[in-house]
Amino acid sequence: MEPPHPPPSRGQLSSSSGGNFQHPNLLPRAHPTPSSLPIAEIGVGTTGFGIFFILFGILLYFDSVLLAFGNRHKLKGTSFFLGGVVIVLLRWPLLGMFLETYGFLSLFKGFFPVVFGFLGNASDIPFLSALFRRLQGTSSMV
Repeated sequence: MEPPHPPPSRGQLSSSSGGNFQHPNLLPRAHPTPSSLPIAEIGVGTTGFGIFFILFGILLYFDSVLLAFGNRHKLKGTSFFLGGVVIVLLRWPLLGMFLETYGFLSLFKGFFPVVFGFLGNASDIPFLSALFRRLQGTSSMV
């Protein structure tokens, strides 16, 4: 019978078992794979929801009944806005931006009174009223 060998010192390899022994500090560590982390599972879920809602939105966007119902009275604004986009892509940016602006204003002209009504009542909102009072005290433009 052979006497037992002393354990290898740190960083040395022992050849007593046929040269296949490696020191535990030299072995590769098992790291968690990205698919086993909870944050990856959340990311996969939110990506799935995003893809679903994009496809559902495209499906609803190309629904002929919704298109006819939504754009029947806004055809002029839509055509000016999309025409402006095409003109910008054809390298006439100033004219295209004017056409887009006119189209935007004609599309959303019914929404502007709502916005201005909200901005008129914005001083009644607690956080905004404090912000407005703080900004009124500063007269510096710099």
